[in-house]
Order: sequence, then structure tokens, then C-alpha cells
Amino acid sequence: MTARAHYLDVASSEPLHPAAREMFLAALDRGFADPRRLHDVARDARLMLDNARAVVAECLDVRADEISFVASGTEAVHRGLLGLASAASSPRRRIALTSVEHAAVRHAADWWGESVLLGVDAQGRIDAEDALARAVEEECTVVAVQTANHEVATLQPVDELDLPDDLPLFVDACASMGRLPLPRRWSALAGSAHKWGGPAGVGVLVVRHGAAWQSPFPTDDRVDHRTTGFENVPAALAAAAALQAVCAEREETNRRQHAQIERIRSAAAALPDSEVVGDPELRLPHLATFSCLYVNGEAIVSALNRRGFGVASGSACTTSTLEPSHVLAAMGALTHGNVRVSVGRSTTDADVDRFCAALPEALAEVRS
Repeated sequence: MTARAHYLDVASSEPLHPAAREMFLAALDRGFADPRRLHDVARDARLMLDNARAVVAECLDVRADEISFVASGTEAVHRGLLGLASAASSPRRRIALTSVEHAAVRHAADWWGESVLLGVDAQGRIDAEDALARAVEEECTVVAVQTANHEVATLQPVDELDLPDDLPLFVDACASMGRLPLPRRWSALAGSAHKWGGPAGVGVLVVRHGAAWQSPFPTDDRVDHRTTGFENVPAALAAAAALQAVCAEREETNRRQHAQIERIRSAAAALPDSEVVGDPELRLPHLATFSCLYVNGEAIVSALNRRGFGVASGSACTTSTLEPSHVLAAMGALTHGNVRVSVGRSTTDADVDRFCAALPEALAEVRS
């Protein structure tokens, strides 16, 4: 197998889609100019940028003027969430968010003011009715709920949140954009192109037409007031091409990956002293997470890497935080020996067979 066939960490970043590569290379020589200038070369770049925006809008079933391209998914999260908070009429600086949100959401909320954490059940899902009541009771100005969890794959009941009109909803859709349709109810949401096979360095910010939003950061004289700086036109076009391709393939891809992940979940559940976490059905199709007692997550990752499989760990005391996963802790799940496996569009059933065979060997090696 090639190295890519062993790559089972697409939840971190999907390999560049061939459609994205082709579009990016074709656009490099034409999309270099500043789209806000008035000469012909700049107008050509602006036309390309508008085309990228229109393609993404069609794929997401939103308006083209609701789409902005920013420098990353993290920037899209920060601008989307804090822009809603900045536009709130209430003087309270209080944001309600689920206890399993991505760190980008958690840090932005803490930076803005006070965070109100909405608890989750053992599968990592909020109770929509209880979450709404808590957000209203605490007089929050924005509610943040992800579409799906980036560590355990559980889907959130976003469309069941019947929020009042004056309480905006921010949705982090980075883990699901391109893989699943967007929820219907939101004020602003964020996506990240490298999660669906676009180039890194392209975030997608979507602000609902009519939603109260104002920039939380200094602005410049760009045409799009929701972003600052020079848009990367070739990268935006490549991101749009990849999104269009994966959305066209989505139904068949999701069906195949759901079955592959089901086999990985079963293999992990058969390991001694292990726990498979996340909802078994209401989940992202391409991601599985499990935890094992008596071992370190990074040690299992290293043992699997020696066998040719690239996976991730989201729980053990990492060198960056020295803290266990806040997602697993919020769920009351085992935080030791955590492994996250995510299959890609090129992952075959034979690849899954090999991984399931290598998994117990790797765990036994580490435990010994």
C-alpha cells in the first residue's frame, strides 16, 4: 500500500482532492491580482472569486452574498461567533456553548467574556430543550452549538433548538461541511476547506442574510466587510472545486465510510478493557473514537504508526495542553488511551481489514 492508503486521520486534514489540485494550478496564473482594483486583470480575479463564492453557496444551499473566504477555519469560527456577540444589543458579554465545542469556540467565548457551558449526555449530545432553557435563564447573548463533534463524531440536534428571534445561533460546521447538509436554523456558521479536501488556509464564514453581525476586529476597505486582507483567489477556487466534487460524491462515499467505521468500532469494542465512544448511529460517517485502559494514547498511535497506519489521539496528556480531552471528560468517558480513526475517500475495505488486524497487536505491544 502507499503511504496515503495508510492515512486514517482525515478528520485532521483530508488529502487534497484532485479537483482542487487541478483548479488551483489553473488559477495561479490568472488569480493573482487584487480583486478590488478596477483594471482588467483585477476584474478577472474578482470574477474568479465571485465564481468560487457562487459554487460554495450552491453546495451549501445558501446565498452567495452570505459567503466570505477567510484565512482558516479558526478565523471563520472567531469572526462568526464574535461578530454575532459584537452586534448583540444586550450589554452582557455572555455566550452559551456546549461543553464539547472545539477549542477555537471555547477560547473565543472566554476571550469575549463569560462562558455558560451546556452539558451533554454520555454520547456527547445536548438536550435541546434544556440547552435552550439554560441559555435563556443565564441571559446569554449568543448560543454556539456544533453540527458534529470533531473527536467522537456525535451529531448535535441543531435544528431542534427553537431559539427566540433575538438570540442568535453560531454553528461550528468545520467537522461536517461537505459531508452532511447544513442545519436549517443558524445565524452564522464556519467551515474549513482542508477538512473536505480543499487547500489549507481557506476558511468559509457564512453569515445569514439579515442576521445582526458586526466585525469584532479592526477592518479595512475590502468590499467584503466580514473579512480583512487579500483573499487567496486560487485557493478559494480550489476549495470550491473540492467542495463541489465531494458533495456530488457524498451519498455513495458516506454509505461506504459508515460501513467501514462500523467495522472499526466493532474491532475496537472487542479489545479488552476498551470503550468505544460517541453515538453509534447519529454520527459523522467517517470517524470513530475509542479509549483503552492501562495505556497512553500517544503510545498506541506510535505503535500503529510503526505498522504503517496514521491515526490520532485526542485525549492523553499532550505536549501542547498537558490536559485530557475536555470532550471525553464532559461525556464522562474514559480519557486514557484514546485513539481517533477517520477514513478518507481513498480508504478501501482492504485497508480497514489490515487496520483491524493490526489494532489488537499494537495494543498488546503497548500493554506489554
